[in-house]
Amino acid sequence: MKKINVGVIGGAGYTGGELLRILVHHPYVTISFVHSRSSAGKPVTAIHSDLLGDTDLLFSDVLDDSVDLLVLCVGHGEARQFLDTNVINPRVKLIDLSQDFRLSHTATHGERAFVYGLPELQKAAISQAANVSNPGCFATAIQLGLLPLAQAHLLSDVYTTGITGSTGAGQGLSATSHFSWRANNIQAYKSLSHQHMAEISQSLATLQPGFANDGDNRGLNFVPWRGDFTRGIFVSSQLRCAASLEQLFDLYENFYREHPFTIVSKEPVSLKQVVNSNKCVIHLEKNGQQLVVHSAIDNLLKGASGQAVQNMNLMFGLKEDAGLQLKAIGF
Repeated sequence: MKKINVGVIGGAGYTGGELLRILVHHPYVTISFVHSRSSAGKPVTAIHSDLLGDTDLLFSDVLDDSVDLLVLCVGHGEARQFLDTNVINPRVKLIDLSQDFRLSHTATHGERAFVYGLPELQKAAISQAANVSNPGCFATAIQLGLLPLAQAHLLSDVYTTGITGSTGAGQGLSATSHFSWRANNIQAYKSLSHQHMAEISQSLATLQPGFANDGDNRGLNFVPWRGDFTRGIFVSSQLRCAASLEQLFDLYENFYREHPFTIVSKEPVSLKQVVNSNKCVIHLEKNGQQLVVHSAIDNLLKGASGQAVQNMNLMFGLKEDAGLQLKAIGF
């Protein structure tokens, strides 16, 4: 089949690098250009040194809209600004990794309408979409842990904690991303106010109307943590639920039966099972009426660039897992 010509905008950052690592070996993709204002003219391997021997591409500051797909690996607010300042051929499909188009009231730009790109919720819509807004990393892990409950209208107030690696903060340096701060340290941040809460509540409410985060109906209560490791997200969500553990495992296994990257485990899960893969692994525990749902992902893959490739595969009629047979680190 004809290969998909892909252009990458913002290729020098963490998500851009992860995208290139996947696409350079994707059997149905040609990387047409990698755009970066800060690194224009440099070899891609000058920034992403692990790609030495895999590609001779140079970073470019010239936009080529003769491609089939543009993937925007830019910061929040920058995707909309990019589309405001560049004329993109309407036939070119877009995948955006920022949060600019994730919510229903922000999901348009001119004539372009963006579909929310969580395949386990929106596979049919993504398959027909010209423009996809990739979910956030915490949003992906939390939603995948709660979608089956929402479909069965079993959600009550949810209390979630989640810990993420330093790559979740992006490549730009800040006080809390330096090794000397992160090492042997953890910290809660944005308690009950994280930016991903709105998209999570929006998705869950499509399956269980009335689940929201407004007024006294809190719905989701989320406390994120910065962790002392580089990549991965581990989330635990607690709520009251009368269903038995056996019924709940059946519910989850049936919900994810047709979704190749979300795996339900009856054994406790750990972060190393998912790091360097596009998997989400889910485990359930119950004590009396209290249910805990654990979900783990790699924030840069299933939480960002891997999911973007999964969405690309669906948009172009490829096998959903094409180019995504990645190996977890194990040890």
